Amino acid sequence: MKVTLKDGSVKEYEGSKSVYEIASDISQGLARVACAGMIDGEVVDLRTVIEQDCELSILTPTDEEGLRTIRHTASHVLAEAVKRVFPDAKLAIGPAIDTGFYYDIDHAPFTREDLDTLEKEMKKIIKEDEKITKFELPREEAIKLMEEKNEPYKVELIQDLPEDAVISFYQQGEEFIDLCAGPHLMSTKGIKAYKLISSSMAYWRGDSDKAQLQRIYGTAFNKKEELADYLVYLEEIKKRDHNKLGREMELFTTVDVIGQGLPLLLPKGTKMVMKLQRWIEDLEDREWGYVRTKTPLMAKSDLYRISGHWDHYKEGMFVLGDEEVDKEVFALRPMTCPFQYYVYKNTQKSYRDLPYRMGETSTLFRNEDSGEMHGLTRVRQFTISEGHNVVRPDQAEEELQNCLNLAVYVLTTLGLQDDVTFRLSKWDPNNREKYLGDESYWETTQEALRNILVEKGLPFKEADGEAAFYGPKIDIQARNVYGKEDTMITIQLDCAIAENFDMYYIDQNGEKKRPYIIHRTSLGCYERTLAWLIEKYAGKFPTWLCPEQVRILPISDKYAEYAEEVKQELARNGVDVTVDHRSEKIGFKIRDARLNRLPYMLVVGEKEASDRTVSVRSRYAGDEGIEAVDSFVDRICKEIRTKEIRKEEVTEENK
Repeated sequence: MKVTLKDGSVKEYEGSKSVYEIASDISQGLARVACAGMIDGEVVDLRTVIEQDCELSILTPTDEEGLRTIRHTASHVLAEAVKRVFPDAKLAIGPAIDTGFYYDIDHAPFTREDLDTLEKEMKKIIKEDEKITKFELPREEAIKLMEEKNEPYKVELIQDLPEDAVISFYQQGEEFIDLCAGPHLMSTKGIKAYKLISSSMAYWRGDSDKAQLQRIYGTAFNKKEELADYLVYLEEIKKRDHNKLGREMELFTTVDVIGQGLPLLLPKGTKMVMKLQRWIEDLEDREWGYVRTKTPLMAKSDLYRISGHWDHYKEGMFVLGDEEVDKEVFALRPMTCPFQYYVYKNTQKSYRDLPYRMGETSTLFRNEDSGEMHGLTRVRQFTISEGHNVVRPDQAEEELQNCLNLAVYVLTTLGLQDDVTFRLSKWDPNNREKYLGDESYWETTQEALRNILVEKGLPFKEADGEAAFYGPKIDIQARNVYGKEDTMITIQLDCAIAENFDMYYIDQNGEKKRPYIIHRTSLGCYERTLAWLIEKYAGKFPTWLCPEQVRILPISDKYAEYAEEVKQELARNGVDVTVDHRSEKIGFKIRDARLNRLPYMLVVGEKEASDRTVSVRSRYAGDEGIEAVDSFVDRICKEIRTKEIRKEEVTEENK
């Protein structure tokens, strides 16, 4: 048997060998740090036996999958600690994730003190150097084992597997056994640095109709220094958490009696959303050829039956009325597309009228699970830059490219272009009832979107089961400060729905033809975008987006009149400006303006009033010196007009 190693060298063995045995044969040092193996590109357990020629890599903590194996083992150590400290707790699942690991547990909520206790117990388990072994059982024996251990969630997982499945388990030491496919370390001693971060509620299998569990999040690294750096990083990102920072900056709030997922945008947050909205509307209408519509916030169930949403999306809608009792049942709209189809149908269109691009600032309503609500990123009422482009089939490719170009332009202007990833969201062929159209339809439309991404040169991932029920999507994804991914902008190709609404255009031969429809956003959800901007800039927004762009600071009341004159000049030119008339020392006013993350402060005193100047201090460069009022007005107006993202210079003032 020939085993080709990562460096190209070849090892020959007469009989079969496990990955761990080969690592030991290479060097004992490698065996000590080995976490897993990769055979012909597939990650495997160290216990995996090799019986034929292959390519093999020994994965260590410096490899992504090696570190993931450490974290997966840490999740099992946590589970064992839970069973030691809280014997009545029931275990659900405990995978490794990008930032560490978690374990879902049926138990009362865990306090910080509980997590500290579990950490100490984990330390004992690691110090005991429990050997980790793997064994397999037939399905029925596996069920019996987990029933004997009184682990109902494990039993349910096994029962969902085929009857002829062979089930794998890992055992730590003498007592702890967990259902798992692996891979895992050879011993608990391989965990060098770990920390339990937090706990929260989670639904079993993500279903709000199922049991509420407690999810303990943790992380693990190979070195204590790496863990320490990560914990410092966590403290830093907490400062950027939009749910915390947005409230501190008085951008938004929530109120229990109003309801979960229904945030209140406060005046400053409202001002920012207004700026974004006006920009997007002007951009779409004046530069990208959109017509603007305004459609109702609700409709009869009849409309949603035609569109298919009643059959495919009803559970996510707010329904007003009872179908069995009321003559008419209404629902708040979860999307605008069926409304805009009737705008298109209002007048007959010819092939010359296409593409027909409809844009709307749409307020939508979606009945999200209560466990999913979070700040501005997951809400039940939100506003979106929604649009639907009705195109001839021969125009679809170019129009899809235009929609993607617009989205990239918007991201670039906001300074967010480097913070996104692209995803081709496809149907799930194993769940055909969820979707319109046949296999050929989906393969054709998915290939069209794939080609757009390839031609644009954008790296992307493909995801089954993430498409809309009527067509595939290009989803532009971003992660929040905690690593959770959300869809920010979406572009969807729909070649089926026009039939439902009898939408057509007259071609050059005078015949009726069905158009294609592109569902798209240019910015996406304004609330989610505001959250994204808060975290991206830590509240230090580009000047054009700031709700307060300039604050004028008179040194004393004697210069209040001049401060008001400067304010009026700036306000006439569209700058958001205030005057700080408080009877405080100028140093206090400057510090307060800096704490409020203001782009510009203009200090005015005797010299400035007599010379018609201002003393400019900025968030970007600290003290910028004396400048004529007209000159500063011209400069800031250009910065706002061009939407410049000015970089901060490191000075003693703004370190």
